[in-house]
Amino acid sequence: MTVILFHVFAYLSGCINGAYCISRFIYKQDIRSLGSGNAGARNAGRNFGSIAFVGTVVVDTLKTIIPLAIALYLFELPDWAFIGIGVSIMVGHIWPVHLKGQGGKGVVVYLALLLILAPYVLLLIGAIVGLGKLVGISSKYSGLTALSIVPFAFLIFTYFKLSVLFFILLGLVLFAHRKGS
Repeated sequence: MTVILFHVFAYLSGCINGAYCISRFIYKQDIRSLGSGNAGARNAGRNFGSIAFVGTVVVDTLKTIIPLAIALYLFELPDWAFIGIGVSIMVGHIWPVHLKGQGGKGVVVYLALLLILAPYVLLLIGAIVGLGKLVGISSKYSGLTALSIVPFAFLIFTYFKLSVLFFILLGLVLFAHRKGS
């Protein structure tokens, strides 16, 4: 029962959308009707500036870290439970019930899960994005490439549970990016 409650809590936590909250409560606009129409950090930054971008990243990071940290450090849940909790957070972020399924694309949630589960991997992502910038590849494509490498790296280094989690998350992020922007 505890695991089910954590999944529900994780989904509802994922539904807290930083870009939507900032645009609605600070700028009195709906981010989903501006720019790309995506309720994510990148669109918030394009429409409202760097403070909105950073604010969105902070909100989306906290909504990801808090439920996972509670589950991992305060409760003795089965090892596989963090996979479901991470996926639940991501599903809530991409398809929030109160926004009629119009959430973000999941990149910040993906990175926030890495921050708590394998922070050293963020250095690999930063290096790949930086290298992409140096050779003239857009940050969107170099970032998606970097995210795509993560589950394979976990698989190579035999972190199977992390590999499973990040393969699922990668699939969700790529699915959310299928329309462009």
